[in-house]
Amino acid sequence: VQLQASGGGVVQTGGSLTLSCASSRRTASNNGMGWFRQAPGKERELVAAVDWRGGSSHYSDSVKDRFTISKDVRKGTVTLQMNSLKPEDTAVYYCASARSSGLVATKSLYNYWGQGTLVTVSS
Repeated sequence: VQLQASGGGVVQTGGSLTLSCASSRRTASNNGMGWFRQAPGKERELVAAVDWRGGSSHYSDSVKDRFTISKDVRKGTVTLQMNSLKPEDTAVYYCASARSSGLVATKSLYNYWGQGTLVTVSS
């Protein structure tokens, strides 16, 4: 499975961006998916996760009520809508596909990763 993330860029504080992740295989439609981010000098952390149907989601406390994850089951794509962006949201964002179909909040349970897309929030 290959995952292709897109949509990163530079935005001012308070602005919005939408990240998209496309899968090369239809079978990814049956997997839980997630968005992670890694800032310079920090570990990669989970931002948001969604189950295979897009019916259940999980957010880190730092993005709750600002970010929304959604999944198109038919296309096998996952989107992260990011609003009210802050400078501390600056990072490389990665999409990933989990080993199972459920809602997965543990990084080690993701086995396919996209190449990352850079989000920079200027103050």
